[in-house]
Amino acid sequence: MTSTDASAAIAPAPPVLAEVVRSGFTEGHHRGALVLLAADGSVEYALGDPAAPVFPRSSNKPMQAAAILRAGLELSGERLALAAASHSGEPFHLELVRKMLAEHGLSTDDLQTPPDLPLDPVAAEAYLAAGHVRERITMNCSGKHAAILAVCVRNGWDTASYLDPAHPLQLLVGQVVAEAAGEPVASLGTDGCGAPLMAIGLTGLARAFRSFVLAEPGSAERRVADAMRAHPEYVAGTRRPDTWLMSEVPGTLSKMGAEAVQAVALADGRALAFKIDDGATRALGPVLARALELLGVDSPVVARIGRSPLLGGAVEVGEIRATF
Repeated sequence: MTSTDASAAIAPAPPVLAEVVRSGFTEGHHRGALVLLAADGSVEYALGDPAAPVFPRSSNKPMQAAAILRAGLELSGERLALAAASHSGEPFHLELVRKMLAEHGLSTDDLQTPPDLPLDPVAAEAYLAAGHVRERITMNCSGKHAAILAVCVRNGWDTASYLDPAHPLQLLVGQVVAEAAGEPVASLGTDGCGAPLMAIGLTGLARAFRSFVLAEPGSAERRVADAMRAHPEYVAGTRRPDTWLMSEVPGTLSKMGAEAVQAVALADGRALAFKIDDGATRALGPVLARALELLGVDSPVVARIGRSPLLGGAVEVGEIRATF
């Protein structure tokens, strides 16, 4: 192979979405891909390759919750929001998960989430101080798992194999993801909670969120979007950007995912999705805030989400900031 051939075979590095600036010196970069959709669904702005498949991680949860509704489980309000949640593990989250399980003759022993601490650091400190240890219910996906178990009971499906990709509910999830994204699932993997995970492009992810906010009232998709927007504290927690954004920008649907994935749709159909390549969630806020600015969102919460200071000796000496 010639040097020219070798160069052609090397894919270009993704563009820089955020930089790490300490004491006036740029000490690092976070690369990735991003797409913004106009209200009519057309691509308004893109960086990197937003058509390339990614694992949306928990940004797929609205689609998973819609599949649960389509499968016949009656959920609404806080329960439906929690079914689409990456909850913080605060007491009100855990209390409702227990209720959802008990309502269908289930217990925390039926959960197949890996034992974990609360996702929120403040909640985790209080949890440990109270003498607790890692539990399945405390893992941030336990609300989703409780809802899956409930629909299995409702339909007479096996509860022991609910994480199997061939399980009826998981097959339905794949259909809902593909329909909402407007593209086929490119790859199948396993998420951190053990559930099957469907890969789609960032443009497809943004389209999916757009389709949920614009769906017909009463449809599974619109019911999920409405529940998440009405009860954002159950989708995330009291100290999380998804909660702030949905609380302070009316009609907004927002869901982050592990490995620094984020998807947002505004009430009029404008939408965004991005993934930071190295999975650094510390850059998620600045990138999200800048993307919201480019979509024309004018709200104090944007600056709050975008603030990501760097400390030196407990004093602010720099920041992580978007570069686009």
